[in-house]
Amino acid sequence: MQRLKTDILILGAGGAGLFAALHAHRADPTLHITVAVKGLLGKCGCTRMVQGGYNVALAEGDSIERHFMDTIEGGKWLPDQDLAWTLVNGAIERIHELENELGCFFDRNPDGTIHQKAFAGQTFDRTVHKGDLTGIEIMNRLSEQVWARGIHRLEEHRALDFIGATGADGDSALSGVLLVDVRSGAYVFVQAKAVLLATGGGPTMYKFHTPSGDKSCDGLAMALRAGLPLRDMEMVQFHPTGLLAGTDTRMTGTVLEEGLRGAGGYLLDGHGERFMERYDPRGERATRDIVSRAIDAEMRAGRTTPNGGVWISMGHLGADNVRRQFKGMVDRCGDCGFDLAAGRVEVVPTAHYMMGGVEFATDCTTVRRGLFVAGEDSGGVHGANRLGGNGVANSTVFGGIAGDAIARMVKAEGVWLDPDSAALDAAVARAEMPFAARGDAMALEGIRERLYATMWDDAGIVRDAASLMRADHALDALEDELRVTPVAGGARRAFNLTWHDWLNLANLIDVARVIVHSAMARDNSRGAHFRSDYPDPGDFAASTYVRVRRIASRLECTHVPVRFTRVAPGASLVKS
Repeated sequence: MQRLKTDILILGAGGAGLFAALHAHRADPTLHITVAVKGLLGKCGCTRMVQGGYNVALAEGDSIERHFMDTIEGGKWLPDQDLAWTLVNGAIERIHELENELGCFFDRNPDGTIHQKAFAGQTFDRTVHKGDLTGIEIMNRLSEQVWARGIHRLEEHRALDFIGATGADGDSALSGVLLVDVRSGAYVFVQAKAVLLATGGGPTMYKFHTPSGDKSCDGLAMALRAGLPLRDMEMVQFHPTGLLAGTDTRMTGTVLEEGLRGAGGYLLDGHGERFMERYDPRGERATRDIVSRAIDAEMRAGRTTPNGGVWISMGHLGADNVRRQFKGMVDRCGDCGFDLAAGRVEVVPTAHYMMGGVEFATDCTTVRRGLFVAGEDSGGVHGANRLGGNGVANSTVFGGIAGDAIARMVKAEGVWLDPDSAALDAAVARAEMPFAARGDAMALEGIRERLYATMWDDAGIVRDAASLMRADHALDALEDELRVTPVAGGARRAFNLTWHDWLNLANLIDVARVIVHSAMARDNSRGAHFRSDYPDPGDFAASTYVRVRRIASRLECTHVPVRFTRVAPGASLVKS
């Protein structure tokens, strides 16, 4: 096992991880900062895939109070209000930093001001963007700055487990992280004075999903094994319009961004009729949870397109106009044989974002000393529903805060702690499990497909007690089968992608079980979580969120009252 030392270890190289690296370096350029990423820096992760844009209250007539209220009301009064307030305030600072310090070019109005487009669920057009390729613009600039500063990189290094410290600090402190070098298969223990968890979520346990296959909730699974509290895990966001290109292409499930509906796009059933106004007076501009459930209802009623979804139609807005505004998506659909600009494209709701995650404070600290969290691994910012455009704002705002806080902590009290050797051995043994298994090596693909079906059918857009119980039993069976499923190809470790598929599935099953148990615990319907047996949202003034911890091998769910620190249900910070 290779052993490395660094002052700060950042797991993940999306918007949160890279912003944290830059802010920590700016705070103290003498710090040794290491970014570990499962793929290649700047070329993987979810931030790069962001199409739509970045919510920020910049324009005349908008305000941080209005952005805040949209976030709280969109989240059905479950967000942590201090976190949401930090988000909407920090977004203004961060968008200027992106543009003026990092060199991002965002679209402009004729008068030179930043253009902001309409996104669903918001009372003001506040989404800053670079065409429909905003994430690429942000990630390219962030990557350039990280490379220019000489920040150490561990590319193609997969994080496996947090490792506690020996002695009195063992239960509460962190010594570092065990990783595996994908290129060689060798284990690497990185000892760090502080660690940032920013691997991103990625609900790829569902049949239709937007993130790439390397996103497998690794950070959330690691946090669960480390005993950290997770919250809001029943809140899995389905984006209403995932491309439906058939079963034989991974393009199915990829997002056709919300700006299409914001610009006036229509959703049509299989007969070519608009249907959204039957479900919500806002029509296609209703929030993502409402639109997803409406499409699901149309699908269950059989009013579907040839591949079993619905249509999105943009042609009435003018083909040239659509090509100009949404070039990236027009080209993507064209590659799959669809004419987005002038015709109709088949779409289906697709698992997109985890609103839930590790509980954290406004300075990105967690209950584990030395461990910070930012981005999609964190929970509490969005509550029951994330507004489109608040995701990349969340990552960059809290990534910067985390970098500043980590630098302060390391300077004031950072020390290297010796790792718990037993914990290190146990983490290696867990990763080695498939090499000792004696079952059917061909079973792995079947396990994945059954996981997809289980979560989509029984713990997806619409749930009830019976379906969740079925999902729980199915996940137990899938875990048992995975444990005895070996990795094909003998003991080879270097670039053994089947091994990493096994590790991905182990993490996805762990996190899927948390989603199911959290959904069982919430006997009302809020935002992305809809139970047909408990359709009422409950009393907003008595709102609680679901906290989940793993104690030994058991999941413990508790209800924690939401603190209305800035505004109570029924009131508003926006002056009429």
